[in-house]
Amino acid sequence: MRSTPAHGLLWLAACVAVVPAALLAVGLPPSATFLNQAAALSGWGVMGTALALGLHHSTDASARLALPPVNGGLIALLAALGLLAAACVGSWAWNGLASSIAASNLAFVAAAALVLLLGAATTAAGAHEPAFRALCVALLAAGLLSTAVGAVQVLAPEWADGHWIALTALEGRASGNLRQPNHLSSLLLWSLVAGVWLAESGDAADDAPFARSAQWRWPLALLALVTLIFGLVLSASRTGTVGVLVLAVWGALDRGLSRRARVLLLAMPLLYAACWWGLSEWAEATGHVFGGAERLRSESDISSSRFGIWSNTLGLIALHPWGGVGWGEFNLAWSLTPFAHRPVAFFDHTHNLPLQLVVELGVPLGLGVTALLMTALWRAWRATQRTAVHQSAALSTLLRSAWMMVLLVALHSLLEYPLWYAYFLLPAAFAWGLCLGADRRADGVVAPARPGWALLCGSLLLAAGGLFAVIDYLPVVAIFEPRDGAAALPERIAAGQRSVFFAHHADYAAATTNTTPSGVLQGVQGARHFLLDTRLMMSWARALADSGDIERARHIAQRLREFHNPASASFFELCDAEREVAADITDPLPFQCTPPARVFGYEDFR
Repeated sequence: MRSTPAHGLLWLAACVAVVPAALLAVGLPPSATFLNQAAALSGWGVMGTALALGLHHSTDASARLALPPVNGGLIALLAALGLLAAACVGSWAWNGLASSIAASNLAFVAAAALVLLLGAATTAAGAHEPAFRALCVALLAAGLLSTAVGAVQVLAPEWADGHWIALTALEGRASGNLRQPNHLSSLLLWSLVAGVWLAESGDAADDAPFARSAQWRWPLALLALVTLIFGLVLSASRTGTVGVLVLAVWGALDRGLSRRARVLLLAMPLLYAACWWGLSEWAEATGHVFGGAERLRSESDISSSRFGIWSNTLGLIALHPWGGVGWGEFNLAWSLTPFAHRPVAFFDHTHNLPLQLVVELGVPLGLGVTALLMTALWRAWRATQRTAVHQSAALSTLLRSAWMMVLLVALHSLLEYPLWYAYFLLPAAFAWGLCLGADRRADGVVAPARPGWALLCGSLLLAAGGLFAVIDYLPVVAIFEPRDGAAALPERIAAGQRSVFFAHHADYAAATTNTTPSGVLQGVQGARHFLLDTRLMMSWARALADSGDIERARHIAQRLREFHNPASASFFELCDAEREVAADITDPLPFQCTPPARVFGYEDFR
């Protein structure tokens, strides 16, 4: 297969979908990675447009994707997304979930469904090979460039300027421009899978990386993969460690891979250990900090408070087993429910996807959605096996590589919440769709062609939606980072509250800066559904007390005390100080010093 202009455009579209989202270092408050996510949304709109217009096709540029045939795996995954969308609407209608949060959640679910259908349509149309190759090229480029960013963050942190290379808050650990070590790790694990498949498939495609010369293809692949593993070690993330072991298991079990590919995968844990040892020795010899070695020496809680938040989540599930606490309401419910042993960090997610679904949707619906996701994952795996029997080993290897990407992010979702970020959600949806698109093909059943204009229109809408999100976000940025000559703060907050997707950030500013109880409580209406932190809880409690609602103010204050956050020390200093046995003893204690006289549930604060 020779390279064609269509392939070049598809590679460019894939790079637009992946590379800016991974490499943008500029952040706009209040969300440091907002631009990365907006880039992913618009980029995947561009990728979908390229596929829908037939830029995957090497001989007929007019060929276009059609809507994919329906099969059990696609039905299961689309049903899961549909139930999540319905739960979001229900939480907005009945629980008071902020409309901006509901709108952004629904937009993410719709984007995931669209990209999933694009992936399935790509395989059903037989365009899987050029599309997956383009995605792998983009992932490999993003991974190598992100490793370079991580190397600067660890080896020469003074070079990080915040414009091209993001500053890292964790000394001696690489976070890339995604700003989280575990996110960098997942990106690099995907890049490792991409590199292995590109090298493995080089014999079949003259336009593939490493394919110009068989003599150099595998040495170049080895060099790229060692570089990526070095980046994983720089991140010192448990996600990377577990992922490398999973890739080694893949190499041990997948007999459809070539001997060289399997050896590379099996050698990854050894290469990881060698890089770890080398960085530890470098840090010891030079006096620099390697975050991985520091974590081993100083970290007493290997779960980073996850065991605590999971225990609290199980408690919430026991309290609300049938209907859950409501979609998007975990932070509100957890923050305002008494827990004797609460993690001190402010968690807005359980850091475990099944637990998140069960606690927010209730046991029946949460387990139902989890079962649908597992069914879709199983059907995708079965499709990779059946294609090896009914069609070709090359297609089976491609699909297993795509499935490994889905599996890796699924495993990551048991410890974090990467699928809440567009730059993980959309590539995962596409890879999953590639696998599920083969489910019906493997059965040898050809569905009647259906118009694919919906895919093109949806992709164009997604590309425009990412740009609209940036425009919609700018009034919120002006609240937290005003320019010279900006309007007064109340005017900027009012403008931000008109945002479609981000008004809750403006509500937070209103709740924490307003000087009147009524103004604070009005802002709290939207802000409380996003993230309750020390500043917001103190403002909320004071406003309730000033408006005469002392008992509810006391409940919030007691929940805040459980976090033991240094920022709240001044709020409680009158309670903790020793009082003189004089005239002061007759003074009433401030509201935050006394528990409420009645029992409240989080529902009393919606």
